[in-house]
Amino acid sequence: MLVKWIRCTVVDRRGFERGQRKWAGLLGEPGFRGQSGGWSRGRDGVAHVFAFWESRAFYDSFMARSHDRLAAAQSGTYKDVQVKLFDYRFDVKTGFEPKFTDADVVRIAHCKVREDRVEHFALMQEKVWNPAMAGSPGMLRGVFGEAPGNEFLVLSMWQSAAEHGKYRAERVERLSLRAQTEADVAALAGDVVELEPSWTV
Repeated sequence: MLVKWIRCTVVDRRGFERGQRKWAGLLGEPGFRGQSGGWSRGRDGVAHVFAFWESRAFYDSFMARSHDRLAAAQSGTYKDVQVKLFDYRFDVKTGFEPKFTDADVVRIAHCKVREDRVEHFALMQEKVWNPAMAGSPGMLRGVFGEAPGNEFLVLSMWQSAAEHGKYRAERVERLSLRAQTEADVAALAGDVVELEPSWTV
């Protein structure tokens, strides 16, 4: 599975949201698995969108054919767009599916990992972070993806911001020490995204 993550700063909110609903045209695209997104809880005017495809080949075919027509509706409504593609490595918790109806927030962690620590980082994600998140009340499902250049994405879906907040307050510092995160990670950027149901395809 391929995970696409788009982040941008919105300059025309109403126009952007109107255009976002046009992405319903993705339904029926070969290999398309799901898409959703919403607004950053911490950064004003920043929107995130997550899309899931069965494979790179299906995604490339869509980009060559239908993408520009669907994207035209949002032209001029945003700036500073960043698009990243990640290959699925494993589930966070079990049975990941790109469905969003039961989640209120998505937590995203984007990690640049030191080259000699990549295997250790992935192992700690599997052995330390995943069980901790899976055991947290309100954590629904997630995915761990990898991009060229030792970049990783941890995307987790939560029932509510309050549940995610409890997990953060209680566990993160202790888990970081156990997983030696500081030794592995050269740069870490994260955000909590409040999902907009009307953006879900």
